[in-house]
Amino acid sequence: MALLEVTEIDARYGRTPALHGVSFGIEAGEAVFVVGPNGAGKSTLVQTIIGAHPPAAGAVSFRGASITGRSIEANVRSGLCLVPEGRHVFATMSVAENLRLARVVSSDTAQFQEDEERVLTQFPILKARYRGSAGMLSGGEQQQLAIARALVQRPTLLMIDEPSLGLAPMVTDGIYDMLGSLRESGLTLLVVEQSTARITDIADKVLVLKNGRIAAERTISDASDVRAIEDLYFASV
Repeated sequence: MALLEVTEIDARYGRTPALHGVSFGIEAGEAVFVVGPNGAGKSTLVQTIIGAHPPAAGAVSFRGASITGRSIEANVRSGLCLVPEGRHVFATMSVAENLRLARVVSSDTAQFQEDEERVLTQFPILKARYRGSAGMLSGGEQQQLAIARALVQRPTLLMIDEPSLGLAPMVTDGIYDMLGSLRESGLTLLVVEQSTARITDIADKVLVLKNGRIAAERTISDASDVRAIEDLYFASV
């Protein structure tokens, strides 16, 4: 049984369709990328999975149980987390305060402190800036904070929407090094991106989303598979 199963999902904004019959599964430990141009429905897909956008039809199951229509908080408590597009850190709050927002899923203070120390070890810049304002962090550092905040919640599956958005190429390289480390640790990943760049060493599977539909689904074993995905991607744009 797959860790996450998305079955024939439709989504709308009013009368405007956004997703049409989207189906796929993610196995535990996999890194799956969803790529496609702007307006393809990528963000709507992860927002629907996490519970922020109600599906018009179809079903989502996680760890063998239906989560269709379930609240975001309930999904996070079950181990499903989303780092949204644009990072969404609270600029006027400190790094520490941003991390402590994750305590909504746990009343165990000792466990939270242990998890917080773990992520601060993973992200040394956040430990150095712990008492400083999140608004003073660079874009790449804010992305690290957004991911760290999700990791404090001990996700089984971490979804990340456009982790490289607005970041310089060198900073993006660092973010992808971090994603590679998370994958190697055994964390299951669902990553939304606009392009296929940088995914060769991380992705197990790539979905190409076009006009709200899965245009292609391919496993990745070497660079030639990525080139095939690129051909499909540019053919679908």
